[in-house]
Amino acid sequence: MSLEALAQWSQIAGAVIFVIAIVLIWNKYIAPGVKAYQASKNAELADTEARREHIRADVAAARAEVERADEDCREITSRVGVVVKREHEKSLAEAHAEADRIVRNAEGELERVRLAARDRLRIEFIEKALATARAEAAGRVSEDANRALVTGTVDDLVRGRG
Repeated sequence: MSLEALAQWSQIAGAVIFVIAIVLIWNKYIAPGVKAYQASKNAELADTEARREHIRADVAAARAEVERADEDCREITSRVGVVVKREHEKSLAEAHAEADRIVRNAEGELERVRLAARDRLRIEFIEKALATARAEAAGRVSEDANRALVTGTVDDLVRGRG
């Protein structure tokens, strides 16, 4: 073999050894690092996807909660309307009852005042009649007869005949 062939085969063997070394280095050091990097990126991507799905679920839950809150708000508003109407009617009924009671009391008071005025008028009329009768009868009736008339009139008034 010649030196040229030896040089050529040496270059071929060096190239094959270089390729084998590259493949071995690739398989031993670089490929596991690439696979680990790829696995970590895949895990990171899966984690991001899971967080995105979790956030979507949270958004859906929040929307459902907002809808429930809106429904609760509508229900509370309608209940408040019913309660306000009921309380208004109750207050109005109480006011009418109080007004009726006041009117009844006023009518009773009016009747009492009317009876008291009638009694005062009757007493005043009797006093005037007695004064007139005394004046007319003073000259014609004796003092004993006058006392008897006054006593009889007072007794009649006390017994309720007047």
